[in-house]
Amino acid sequence: MNMDNPQTTALAVEARVWCPHVTVATVVPMDGRYLLVEEIVHGRRVINQPAGHLEPGESLQAAAIRETREETGWDVELECLIGVQQWTSSASGSQFVRFTFAAKPIHHDPSRPLDNGILRALWLDRDAIIAASDRLRSPLILHSIDDWLGGRRLPLDSVHQLPANSISI
Repeated sequence: MNMDNPQTTALAVEARVWCPHVTVATVVPMDGRYLLVEEIVHGRRVINQPAGHLEPGESLQAAAIRETREETGWDVELECLIGVQQWTSSASGSQFVRFTFAAKPIHHDPSRPLDNGILRALWLDRDAIIAASDRLRSPLILHSIDDWLGGRRLPLDSVHQLPANSISI
């Protein structure tokens, strides 16, 4: 690698920059219950919100809608951004930056195949979620629901995806 070339030097520096996992999740309330998934993670049966990783070129909002559909069979309409959370898994050491949205359920397709590893979608109230706390995939689940219950609502346009262009730095 020719380090005399400024572009090569910039690429080498960029390759060393730490990058956390960027994920999205949705809090989907209905009649005092919340849409969750039961899934297998590292051989363990856990409960999680519909959540997943941002894909290249995808907006955060589109990722939240896609992940909810793929993991639960529910089409949802995003209502607001609840917040952005940073968390490090004590099990793996992986670090996450998660954008959590609130959404209302629109339509369910029970025949839709769910993502690999997802056993089922389920609706639980907060008390049942607390009772299952030893099975929660992360503390972000209850934290997000409590933020929503506490009235945390940010406009969806708090998050912007700028169009790609030919100018870069």
